[in-house]
Amino acid sequence: MEQQENELEQARREIDAVDAEMAALFCRRMDAVRRVAAYKQARGLPVLDASREEAVVAKNCARLPDEAYAEYYEDFIRHTMGLSRAFQRAVLGMGTVAYQGVEGAFSHIALTRLFQHVRAQAYPTWAEVFDAVAGGDAAYGVLPFENSHAGDVSEVLDLCYAHRDICVCDVYDLPVSQNLLGVPGAHLSDVKKAVSHPQALQQSAKFIRSLGLETQAFQNTAAAAKSVAEAGDKSVAAIASLETAALYGLSVLAENINTSETNTTRFIVIGRRMNAAGNRFSLLFTVDHRAGRLARVMQLIGAMGFNLECIKSRPMPNVPWEYYFYVEVVGDLSAEKSKELLDTLSGVCRTVRVLGVYDRQAAR
Repeated sequence: MEQQENELEQARREIDAVDAEMAALFCRRMDAVRRVAAYKQARGLPVLDASREEAVVAKNCARLPDEAYAEYYEDFIRHTMGLSRAFQRAVLGMGTVAYQGVEGAFSHIALTRLFQHVRAQAYPTWAEVFDAVAGGDAAYGVLPFENSHAGDVSEVLDLCYAHRDICVCDVYDLPVSQNLLGVPGAHLSDVKKAVSHPQALQQSAKFIRSLGLETQAFQNTAAAAKSVAEAGDKSVAAIASLETAALYGLSVLAENINTSETNTTRFIVIGRRMNAAGNRFSLLFTVDHRAGRLARVMQLIGAMGFNLECIKSRPMPNVPWEYYFYVEVVGDLSAEKSKELLDTLSGVCRTVRVLGVYDRQAAR
């Protein structure tokens, strides 16, 4: 027994000694991270460099002499890199990220996937998220931009057009599963009305029709769920995420009720500082009412070797029957060819500006 205790104490002393070394090494690493943050800030580079992180993980895992620890070491490296990103954001004053709605809304879920160790600040409207970022109250804002089933979130695009001081720093696709949530003790047969955000109602229209439910629109899905929880009415159910059900103590009456099995919402991250490089860039432009002018813009983009992934049109505020256009282009804006494209478009468009530069991220 005494020998076993001695072996335990010896192992613990060894762990303490290693921890002391790790503390010193951690400080060295974070000092280097601080220098990386300063470099990125000076050049307008994003905090997250996904390809670099994957390369670092692979390189470090290859150094591990004992394969038995591989899974745990990879987790350790990834967690360390997450702390490094959080420290960079703190150094750069990126501690607050804004979103519209309440905790549990899909915007909040997207925020937690994109940012760790930040303060998530809720605002009642999308316009207030833009104002918070523009005014410096938040470093970034996370907003829904488009749904694969229900289409564009037009108000957000209009706000992008109106705020010339705001740019898109990131784009993130979040798979969305809509669920019918009721108060504890409620059954599907009790429900007479479904409440949610208009897009969630649209995404779940087939299910709603099958039950013959009335509908009521809310500003976001989580606010609808919160209202159901507070009212305690078995006849009213919310359409929202499973995370929201857990948050507000609601029962899941039906899962995955969205019409499309591949229901996905694209979120944008807005900020005040444009990224210097990325694999996508987006433009906002207007053209004169002349025959073939818009077609000429499209032809130029293709002729210069760029793939146009998306084009949208929206009415210009206070100018009847005039439109502005949004396009997303595959390419690196820092490349010489991209600069040539912008110069060429400036001679064809009435106005043109870069809205964002980013690396598109898949859901994670």
